[in-house]
Amino acid sequence: MAGHGAPSLSVDAAGARVAIVASSWHTQVMDGLIAGAQAALADSNVTDVTLVRAPGSFELPILCQAYARQGFDAVIALGVIIRGGTPHFEYVSSAATDGLSRVALDTGVPIGFGLLTCDDDAQALDRAGLEGSKEDKGREAAEAALSTWNVLRTAR
Repeated sequence: MAGHGAPSLSVDAAGARVAIVASSWHTQVMDGLIAGAQAALADSNVTDVTLVRAPGSFELPILCQAYARQGFDAVIALGVIIRGGTPHFEYVSSAATDGLSRVALDTGVPIGFGLLTCDDDAQALDRAGLEGSKEDKGREAAEAALSTWNVLRTAR
């Protein structure tokens, strides 16, 4: 697990407009990821937050793109893909990851990458930021998006 060595990314992002785009699959994990992202945004003084639910992780890129194009300062993509017995896992993981990278590069809007790609439910729960979880990937995705937004503001 890569939780050790994570940077501390604390940013005062008061005035930032942020969208959270979250998949609808794996409710318990998603509830934890969303709560972690919302807590990080609150800790960073972000009050303008829009939460939208995607049907699944495959749909995250197009929805993130829509919100990035609407003038949001950052978008946080949250989803869960659990490996199964078919190549579906690889196709969806690759398409969603590549799509989210493309959205960030094409729009110039930071996309917080909170897409869990796990071998099983236990790994996802361990990263969901729930009580007993080892990591909080929702919080980490929000912090990364805000930190990137902050750096981009000074670069522009």
